[in-house]
Formats: sequence, structure tokens, C-alpha cells
Amino acid sequence: MTEYAPTHVGTVTKYVVVESFDVTPADLALHAYEISQGAMIKETCFGIVINGKEEEVDRIIAELRKIDPDHIFVKDRGFPPGDARRCRANLGGARPGYNGMEHEMTIIPYISHGLEELKNHDENSIPAPENPMEHKALDIYKLKKLIDAQES
Repeated sequence: MTEYAPTHVGTVTKYVVVESFDVTPADLALHAYEISQGAMIKETCFGIVINGKEEEVDRIIAELRKIDPDHIFVKDRGFPPGDARRCRANLGGARPGYNGMEHEMTIIPYISHGLEELKNHDENSIPAPENPMEHKALDIYKLKKLIDAQES
């Protein structure tokens, strides 16, 4: 069984992913280094990884999101950087979870676009979201029209 440094006890690790033409992972890392008070910052190709006490990590993330809130996303990571259970140097290849992250990176631009569109609309022009718990039956004529459209 592998022993882990006690510095990992009581800490959290989060990915901060950037999808922007204006902000790079290096920009995020530089700003995080400037405002960090003891958290570990690691730059990656998609953003940064932050490891530290939960309050400190949350404070850093709140400041980073102010830079470009529609293009900066946060995801929990179960292991700190360099942890032998997940470090690709020890595993010999892509880190477990890499393929999931790679797929998520293809979706993030759509989420960013949606967030930007919401900001560009007047509050009164956006219809209230429907209640997802309320079941609405599909009109049979609309269904037939959809089927016919697929066949042609």
C-alpha cells in the first residue's frame, strides 16, 4: 500500500478549464500564482489544476472566474497532482479520465455560446423555462410531420 504525504489530508483538487480566445491557460496560471496563498497551482494544456485547502481553492477559483465567466469552468478532481494512483508517469500512458476530459472539451464551446447568448438577450425576451416535471404529450400531427420530414 502506498503512503501519501499528510499535506493531502484536508485538501481538495479542482480543474479550472478555459475555453476562450482571450484567456489562455498561462494567463490563468499566472493570475492564480499571484493570488495564491499556499495552494499548489499546475498549468495544463486546458487550464490549471489547483490543490489546497478548500477555502483557498474556492477563493482562487472565484477570482479566476471573474476574468471571463462564460469561458472558465471548474471540475472536481479526486486526486492531487502527482498522486501515484493517477499520475501518467507511473501508469505509462494517458491518465484515467483523460478521454472523458477530452470529450467534455468538445462540448464546452457550446455551453460558453449559450451563456453568452443569455447575456445578449433582454430578460423580458427570454421565456421562462418549462417545468421539466410537467409531462406534455406530443401532438400526433406534429409527430407525423417530424416523421415525414425524416423520410424525405
